[in-house]
Amino acid sequence: MRRLVVDLRATPAAFRMPDAMAARIRAAAPEGWEVLDVRGDNHALDAPPQGPGAEAMAAVAEAEVYFGWGMPAPLFHAAPRLRWVQSALAGTGALLAIPEMRDGPCLFTNAAGIYGPPIAEHVLAGVLHFTRALDVAVARQEQGTWDAAGFGEAEAGVREIGELRVLVIGTGGLGAEIGARFAALGAEVAGVRRVPAKGCPPAFRRVVGLEALDAELGKADVVILAAALTDETRNLLDARRLALLPAGAIVVNVARGTMVDETALHDALKQGHVRGAVLDVFAREPLAPESPLWQLRQVLLTPHVSGISPRRLWDRLTALFLGNWEAYVEGRPLRNLVDKAIGY
Repeated sequence: MRRLVVDLRATPAAFRMPDAMAARIRAAAPEGWEVLDVRGDNHALDAPPQGPGAEAMAAVAEAEVYFGWGMPAPLFHAAPRLRWVQSALAGTGALLAIPEMRDGPCLFTNAAGIYGPPIAEHVLAGVLHFTRALDVAVARQEQGTWDAAGFGEAEAGVREIGELRVLVIGTGGLGAEIGARFAALGAEVAGVRRVPAKGCPPAFRRVVGLEALDAELGKADVVILAAALTDETRNLLDARRLALLPAGAIVVNVARGTMVDETALHDALKQGHVRGAVLDVFAREPLAPESPLWQLRQVLLTPHVSGISPRRLWDRLTALFLGNWEAYVEGRPLRNLVDKAIGY
């Protein structure tokens, strides 16, 4: 009997697999397969993450396929028969740090693109927060101050989306969703990707390579990080590159916290060079209580929740997995197969 282990009952309620999804997976099991649904809590999304529970460790001992929130090293090493890992995460997590996974034959697919719609709407909402000076409005409300004049001042940065030049770094499924929403409202959207020859999403005016990033930053009213974390993208927005942005620019990070130099970003915000920052990810999570980012009105800060979509997310994730499971059984190519050599 071939075994699938489903381990998606995360402790954060928004990412805890509903029973209906588990039932759909069990009902779709091909002949000769058993489905073990781990009922115990999965702590992979806790901050900081905790190790796997005893139930999951026992279940993977005979597993051929594992479907979970990434896969911690102890769990991977407890599964000698493992042939395929389907991660519910959009990235790679820590899986490629396991030498046996990185260099071995086990297939690795992720959920890239599944979170695109809610994250894109989160990004749009965050940018509107600053272009409509809602941070100013919140401050005035807290002070009990009626001051319409303040919204016309240059520091308020009120603008329309249609006058913005938006630069999206990473033009895969997530970046394409983000660009489409801004373009629909009239913004000029440009993209940066590792291999521009792979094409330009329909909503984008142009796509360039990383070698042209500096020139594009100098023209960007909004820069959005939506790329995978690799050696090339780590610390991508440092102090030098932040200084290239036009005064009043907005920085958005929904990718990985280590792509931005948080100290340099704080300084650029304090000095007024950067108008606002929409941050859903951080170099260290949870963000330390002493971080100065907490105190800045110019920062819209959320605790890595931009992908939450309680109703539609599970439908997309289930469809992705079931399609891949069918392809795996039939020996066809899998969707979202991670290229271990490049890291996404």
